Amino acid sequence: MKNEIIQLLIMAMQRKIAALPERLRLFTTEYGALPRTLMLSGARGCGKTTFLLHHSQDKRMLYFSADNPKLLTESLYDIVSQIFMLGYEGVIIDEVHFAANWSLHLKALYDDYPNHYIWVSDSSSLLLRLGEGDLSRRYVPIKMPLMSFREFLYLETGKKYPVYKLGSPTLPVRPDTEVLNYFQQYRDHGTRPFYQEQDYEARYMAIIDKTIDRDIPFFVPSITDNNLRVMMAVIGSLANASIPRIQVKSLCTDWSIGADKLYQLLFVMEQIDLIRIIRYQNDNKARSTGAKMFFSDSCAYHVLHANLGTERESYIVNCFTQMGYSIFATKDETTGDFIVKKDEKEFTLEVGGKTKVPKQADYVLRDNTDYPAENSIPLWLIGMMW
Repeated sequence: MKNEIIQLLIMAMQRKIAALPERLRLFTTEYGALPRTLMLSGARGCGKTTFLLHHSQDKRMLYFSADNPKLLTESLYDIVSQIFMLGYEGVIIDEVHFAANWSLHLKALYDDYPNHYIWVSDSSSLLLRLGEGDLSRRYVPIKMPLMSFREFLYLETGKKYPVYKLGSPTLPVRPDTEVLNYFQQYRDHGTRPFYQEQDYEARYMAIIDKTIDRDIPFFVPSITDNNLRVMMAVIGSLANASIPRIQVKSLCTDWSIGADKLYQLLFVMEQIDLIRIIRYQNDNKARSTGAKMFFSDSCAYHVLHANLGTERESYIVNCFTQMGYSIFATKDETTGDFIVKKDEKEFTLEVGGKTKVPKQADYVLRDNTDYPAENSIPLWLIGMMW
């Protein structure tokens, strides 16, 4: 690789660091020391590059993106080796799946440069797991969630509030008019830090387009233009649906696609964090659209000017998913809407408006309320849990 290209990479990284905002996501600043080698995944636009650049500033590291057209004809191993020969103690490689044979090169770099930092990021943990070679014991996986309401409050006000523990009588912040107004803004556009920039909706739509056009083909090498349009049709169907489901037969007929291919595309859309399929417990069928289907990011309902009837449930599903919970639909709706599990703990949730009755659920999560009461918890508090 020519030295001129490395000079361009150095200047590009300097510009990125200079453009870092004054306030960063709390996930970024509160995270501890990073391991020597890691694989960072997370939805597009959630702040992965900023996270890695922030943690690199006390080290001599060089950032580059593997989809840089000047690098596409270069060997990933050769690029990184030359950077190390210039005295850098580490590299940050974004969009790593664009590099040819990237996983084999990462394995070799790990083995050949045992004292160097190698930080890798991509939009999907599945993309990172698809590579050849055993990287799991070499690169520590880190999953970056979408922004919490707690983080949104910090970016807006500069005030850092403690994390809320489900069911705790202690509130992290008093729910006055200002806080509740911020919560409505958060639900509208606050899950990704680029909301502070101009043209938020256009950028959000560009992320959807890029995810479908550039990421999904790595999962489905034989994908066709019609397949890509089918996935946009799935997004349109969810946006217009009053009930969070899609009609498989109708989509197959309208788009002349087989059911097996459609289920394959739905699986990939879920893995790439476009949609979230909520299944019943023990539903392990590959050909399943689950009991309910939501956008992975509840802000999508506002960006797409979608039917907001399911946005509330989508928000709750998103929150618990970001915190690492497994979430299932209940077969008996008298017990609640969802079953939530993590670390051997399991409880049921009922989601609704401010007059929603708890049925037999462990917690009822109510919209348009300010303070908790017994097992009733306002929605804004759920967004303070990470």
